[in-house]
Amino acid sequence: MPTIYVDKQGVMRWSDSKQEASFYGANYTVPFAHAFRALSYKGVNHKEAIDRDVYHLARLGFNAYRIHIWDVELADAEGNLTPNEHLDLLDYLFAKLQEKGMRILITTMTNFGNGYPERNQQTGAFSYLYDKCAVHADPKAIEAQKRYVAQLLQHVNPYTGYAYQDDPYVIGFEINNEPCHSGEVKTTANYIKQMLAAMKKAGNKKPVFYNVSHNMEHVSASFDADIQGTTYQWYPMGLVAGHTRRGNFLPYVDDYVIPFSKEKGFANKARAVYEYDPADNLYSVMHPAMSRTFRSAGFQWITQFAYDPMDIAAYNTEYQTHYLNLAYTPAKAVSMMIAAEVAYTIPRNQRFPAYPQDTIFGDFMLSYTQDLALMNSPEKYYYSNDTEVKPVEATRLQHIAGHGSSPVVLYSGTGAYFLDRLEDGLWRLELMPDVLQQHDPFAKPSLTREVMLIMYGEQDMRVELPDLGTQFTVQPMDSATTNLRVDGANFTVRPGVYLLKRANLSARKSWTAQTPWNQGKLGEFYAPAASTLHTPVLTHTAAPVLEKGEAQRLTFKLMAAQKPDSVILQTDNISFWKDDNAYFKLQQLGAYDYSVELPTDLLQGDVLRYTVTVFADGKRYTYPDNRPGEPLAWDYEVSQYWSSKLADSTQPILLAYGAGKDSPFAMYAIPETAYSTAKLSQASYVEPAQWTYALHGKDTAARYFWKKDIADVLLNRPKGLKQADTLCVQLQGTTGALAVGLLTNSGYTYCSTVQPTKDKLGVFRIALADLKLVPTTLLPAPFPSFLPRYFHPQVDIPFRKDALEQLLIATTEPSSQGASLTIGAVWLE
Repeated sequence: MPTIYVDKQGVMRWSDSKQEASFYGANYTVPFAHAFRALSYKGVNHKEAIDRDVYHLARLGFNAYRIHIWDVELADAEGNLTPNEHLDLLDYLFAKLQEKGMRILITTMTNFGNGYPERNQQTGAFSYLYDKCAVHADPKAIEAQKRYVAQLLQHVNPYTGYAYQDDPYVIGFEINNEPCHSGEVKTTANYIKQMLAAMKKAGNKKPVFYNVSHNMEHVSASFDADIQGTTYQWYPMGLVAGHTRRGNFLPYVDDYVIPFSKEKGFANKARAVYEYDPADNLYSVMHPAMSRTFRSAGFQWITQFAYDPMDIAAYNTEYQTHYLNLAYTPAKAVSMMIAAEVAYTIPRNQRFPAYPQDTIFGDFMLSYTQDLALMNSPEKYYYSNDTEVKPVEATRLQHIAGHGSSPVVLYSGTGAYFLDRLEDGLWRLELMPDVLQQHDPFAKPSLTREVMLIMYGEQDMRVELPDLGTQFTVQPMDSATTNLRVDGANFTVRPGVYLLKRANLSARKSWTAQTPWNQGKLGEFYAPAASTLHTPVLTHTAAPVLEKGEAQRLTFKLMAAQKPDSVILQTDNISFWKDDNAYFKLQQLGAYDYSVELPTDLLQGDVLRYTVTVFADGKRYTYPDNRPGEPLAWDYEVSQYWSSKLADSTQPILLAYGAGKDSPFAMYAIPETAYSTAKLSQASYVEPAQWTYALHGKDTAARYFWKKDIADVLLNRPKGLKQADTLCVQLQGTTGALAVGLLTNSGYTYCSTVQPTKDKLGVFRIALADLKLVPTTLLPAPFPSFLPRYFHPQVDIPFRKDALEQLLIATTEPSSQGASLTIGAVWLE
């Protein structure tokens, strides 16, 4: 069995072929901490959960797995390894990963608690006895770590028969997760030296890695040490926003600049990404872009943090800022499959032109506006969302993975699917169930709050492959599947595994569910159970503003246990005592998509308020109340309405104003030691509300930023936007000059400079034609902290007001402690 070694140039190579190695995969934590406990709460067998998840990790094409071990669940106060259920599950997981051909990087300890997002559970382990920033200097703590690491490396996995340090599937060890070195550099150097000596004494001959993306002032200790690799992280948009972030973040991942790349010893250390994630969003373009950039920076090991266990992924409780699972985030999962191919096929250190030119590279294409990642090679055709791009060589295709529809597959469902060629004229189809989002997955989580729902209804599919032709059979591998209807290349299908066979084909071998295939069995299939829907689930976001003068189309998503008889919209202008109440019937556009067009005569007054009632199985359910009944029943009182303000096309477009209990702006500062605080200031109830922001920070070079998403407002003001030519903002403050501007869907920023007055709120009018392209500030702060905070455009993209997405206000001059800024209304006219 070939193993990995690091050559003198810092390149990971295979021991047999001496070829460069390239790894891509994920972190996954079922043996430990919250994932372990949550599965227990749900009554799920941990090993069966691992079987399901490892199958999906392999299905996505991963060849790498990394875990930071919670030493507090494996060790005692002296650092002795404690055999228990956690260790047994880790052993079992490693064995299952190896069955699928995945390699493993082990971070031996975390040196922190096992609670998040709950409270820590005291275990008596050594890490609970020392502060994380002291474990590297305290002699007793070091001795405990040495004892623990030695025993961990020598531990024999009963499922594989190998000690961890002898296992050919373990490529190496990272000493600890994100160390905190606050003392002298020589103390850090001594700690690393002692740990390496303990590992060598235990018998380890595998590469050892150490983190250098934390504690920048200590990196020399790592590069001077006798380690073989260094580890890095990347969270380009920060963490734990508490909500879904929106915007084009591709400029954020254009480059990964390592400021200490000239450090002595840097070049001959292998580079590994132990954790990365474009957190707090569901976009499917980010992972392939980051994988490309990692390859440009010379990384050979790339592992995302963290893949959600399928059995608790409906809730996203493990790490609310991350969300990734094949069943629950299909577009994102397929994009990870594409990112893996990027890692395997893009040469190490290959550089690309600056964004947006780097959105087309190799066999790959990325589109933020389509939320599309695409791999299009002669043999592989993968797409994360709907695409009209045709395969480059359809006759040579061997593997297809998709979400949505393409020139090859027309599909009405919302789950991911895979098509793999078994032999000429015979394909395996694997189809995941449908999924529908009902809550923001990045808000505060709970194991009682399903953010995603799963459905198993029949869906229409059409497959157009030259190898299959227009007449083929569809054979379910699960004999329980019935009522399959096939008409040429069109058929109805439910989640599961199928064989698609060209008409009159005599297969070269007998293919059954038990046939060995892809390091498993041909009929192997795992998916979550269907969500239990006691009532229909209807989701909809009301537009902040609708424009009068033209009919308006509203869209909804509906998931129900059975097809509804009808879905009706009514406004608040109805009454039980009237016989001619207006109603509007929603039309079904897709499996779960519904739409209704509201006529112009309905869009009168200042606000539109409306409800929707679902009629199904003789029952009626009204939303957004989300309860049984209908507004025209004598005993039903509507408690909630969806509402949209109504505006004439000639009215200004209000982008931000002071109403509400929270600041309308997200607030940032550079550096992060600076910050601003918000206070609502309103002289009287008859005067407009404003927000005053106090600036805090001793660094006089600090910059302060106020940012707001405005795409939803502009989406429904097309006429107003077409005629708008001026950005207006009310400002007062002692901050000095301010940059005021707009960001477009290109991720570019266009600004102009204004000088607010100190004594009164003034209105500043900026002609859109006068906005100039400026560097885009990367907000929030990326991790690690050494990464740049600005993206400098190298391609001139003209300003387009029909592409506006965000509003930005920022200081441009040094601001003294105690300076303040008041922002009133912001609008386009």
